[in-house]
Amino acid sequence: MSRVIAIVGLGLIGGSLAKAISKYTDNKVWGIDNNPPVIDEALECNAIDRAIKPDELNNADIIFLCLYPDECVDFIIKNAAYLRKDAIVTDVCGVKASVVEKILPIAKEYGFEYLPGHPMAGKEKGGFYNSDSQLFKGASYIFTPCSCSQNTVNLLKTLALEIGFGRITITTPKEHDQMIAFTSQIPHILACAYMFSPRSEKHYGYSAGSYRDISRVADINENLWTQAFIQNRECLVKETDELIENLTILRDAVNNKDYLNLKALLKKGGDLKRRLG
Repeated sequence: MSRVIAIVGLGLIGGSLAKAISKYTDNKVWGIDNNPPVIDEALECNAIDRAIKPDELNNADIIFLCLYPDECVDFIIKNAAYLRKDAIVTDVCGVKASVVEKILPIAKEYGFEYLPGHPMAGKEKGGFYNSDSQLFKGASYIFTPCSCSQNTVNLLKTLALEIGFGRITITTPKEHDQMIAFTSQIPHILACAYMFSPRSEKHYGYSAGSYRDISRVADINENLWTQAFIQNRECLVKETDELIENLTILRDAVNNKDYLNLKALLKKGGDLKRRLG
């Protein structure tokens, strides 16, 4: 069954969703973006079938909110009245609890279904120019269903698999935010802190794979990640405290020339990585 899917925000994730849905499914894709050149490019490359305004959302079956967390909430507050009661709204935010607590009451008030989501894919560089229909190949898509129906969950799971996702994870907003603080947010904190070293200015001629691996995600969208970090501050501060504690243990072993303890700590880290991947 072909549906009308509206994508609000044609940046890296929204643009990639538009391209993937247009390429791999029979659904119609409509786009909303406040940047006219982006709309023109999306139409030209057939990522979207047409550009629409928010007051045309009453013709959409599924709406993807591909904006920053605060902007997702603002968009729904301003435009909820345009949505059909049988419409499905989903977002792609990297934090869930703070967004869900604001959008879910609006969904209940206006009668549409809201399925919070988080596609675990991305690049260092954002924007529609860097979007790619292959971005989601083999990636994980996280859903935190809250109060929506199983039919809605099944529909979005099927769509995700059709456009290339390799794994669907179902969890709660709280569990999502705890795990994302560990798997996604703390590596960005670590990478930025690493780049603050005065030696970073002199790395040419001394750096290779290790430097590239740890510094890669320091090439960061500060506007997006500031929102994400602060909205998930409780979980992220806990992860940061644990990282500082673990770094201190390793530092002390080096400083004290504690060969046996240091060797055991390094082996523990290596064994965990080899076992867990």
